Amino acid sequence: MNRTRIQKRFNRIFTPTPELKEIVFSSADLEKKRQRARKFLSIQLMATFDDNQTIPPLEWVLTRDAIRTFRNILAPRSERLSNFSVLRYVNDLLNSENTKDLQMPQPGFFAELEHLVKGVAGETGVYSDKVPAFLKHEGRKAARLRSKDLWHMARGCHKYMDRFPHGLENDAVRRRSTNKSRILNYFGATELEWEKWQWHTRNIIRDADTLNQLVQLTPEEYEAVKMARANKIPFGITPYYLSLMDYRPQREKDYAIRAQVIPPLQYVEKLSEFKAADQASMDFMLECNTSPIDGITRRYPMIVILKPILTCPQICVYCQRNWQIEDVYSKNAAVSEDKLNEALQWIASRSEVGEVLITGGDPFLLANEKIEKLLSKLARMKHVRRIRIGTRTPVTLPQRITDSLVRRITRYHNPGQREIIIITHFEHPYEITPQATEAVQKFKRQGIEVYNQLVYTFYNSRKFEACALRSKLRLIGVTPYYTFNTKGKEETDAYRVPIARLLQEQKEEARLLPGTVRTDQIVFNVPGLGKNNLGESQHHDVISILPDGRRVYEFHPWEKKLALADTYVYTDVAIYEYLAKLKKSGEDTSTYRTIWYYY
Repeated sequence: MNRTRIQKRFNRIFTPTPELKEIVFSSADLEKKRQRARKFLSIQLMATFDDNQTIPPLEWVLTRDAIRTFRNILAPRSERLSNFSVLRYVNDLLNSENTKDLQMPQPGFFAELEHLVKGVAGETGVYSDKVPAFLKHEGRKAARLRSKDLWHMARGCHKYMDRFPHGLENDAVRRRSTNKSRILNYFGATELEWEKWQWHTRNIIRDADTLNQLVQLTPEEYEAVKMARANKIPFGITPYYLSLMDYRPQREKDYAIRAQVIPPLQYVEKLSEFKAADQASMDFMLECNTSPIDGITRRYPMIVILKPILTCPQICVYCQRNWQIEDVYSKNAAVSEDKLNEALQWIASRSEVGEVLITGGDPFLLANEKIEKLLSKLARMKHVRRIRIGTRTPVTLPQRITDSLVRRITRYHNPGQREIIIITHFEHPYEITPQATEAVQKFKRQGIEVYNQLVYTFYNSRKFEACALRSKLRLIGVTPYYTFNTKGKEETDAYRVPIARLLQEQKEEARLLPGTVRTDQIVFNVPGLGKNNLGESQHHDVISILPDGRRVYEFHPWEKKLALADTYVYTDVAIYEYLAKLKKSGEDTSTYRTIWYYY
């Protein structure tokens, strides 16, 4: 893109704010431009508090958010933290005689800047000029008109949610019954064996050729699995979960199912590159810095994570611990008894710790006796009042939830004294099956709560897709708990979703659901620090926009007003690229137009 075209583009972008355009295109030095721009934005911010009835009141809210974000981007501190100056970059593009050394702006950069300027000018176009009819009336007539508006909202919501298949549909149940028969025939197994969880763990599908005989793979899927095995990257799918996949590889209904466990080629290539360089994949959560002893992670005053095993019956592609997860049949997967006892003694000596999250890996891969022994030792610690067990087996291997296992766990659930909670990971309505429902209900019938932590990825981020999941989860007895932003790991770029999309989903789509259905919180896990509630705007700020359109955020730690701690700088995925990917998948991206105004 030559300089003249860049100038024309910036001229169009800044047209809604003549004052800013004059500043940007002026020949003043950089610091003078910064001072003038910040002064203009301050005046604009004060003006939003004046009573101007010619502009829709909610447009002012967007204007305030945009101005604050723009001011933040112009701050020298933001430039230092992000190691990039948007103002200097734009200035160089417009005025430098030699731009060959500059990274050329991508469409995502122009799109971010354009929407930011529209926000500052109060010209987002988000709101209709038409005032809702019910506001012009009172009493019963207003109520009836309002009800009509709500009817349209609800109808639109259901229209979106009905697009997404779920595993309780009769058609899905029949299709999966056929899949099960095909898998059983392949292994020469019986229906009785299918109901035994040990049969599934003995027959985990771990290679491309076996997988390709049971479901059709695309050439890329086949190559990715084959390369993963060749480079000793953990891979495995339980026969049960494989039965949830549609036989043909079009990914029309099972796109989220396949994406869970069949890695993209880019993921395998990146991990293989790390392995060849003798370095682990990114420990995104900096668990090495928060693990005072083997098997323990601690980020909070009264909660610790206990990891007795570092593998799962099924490996999720975007696992945050992919840097330390072992192959499912690895002899090193389970923590040694000596180290586990040391970890338990460490917990016993910390009387301030009232809650233990047992995770890994998946602790339900352990035998019943080992699980009960672990719970028994924790239960003897009077200060441990709550034990959470993180497991995906209700989703990937519901046969594991046997009556015997539930009885052993229930033994340590003592209302008023000690609570046992199951935390699981349903990622899509297509994973909700009659078998998964029964697994959940076995716990519920014994008074044990089951909560869900959704990892928000590209494959469950379409309009109202997470809403459809939450609605179905409540019907089977699972309470939505957290929605996690996909970890910012380089190898899982294909799964990542802009933070703005999480905010949009929570503040628009989820708002239409009853409160009991939208009970979860959107969370960004700050490396080394812990959860950051994205719903609280004071906990994160946009501090820059890079030439490729990616936003740079500064995250504040949870203890920011309790103790001194450092902040964390994070580079997001570009909204423009995310929307382009949605469009390629068949989505009408015009319905996502407000995404730009979530910061």
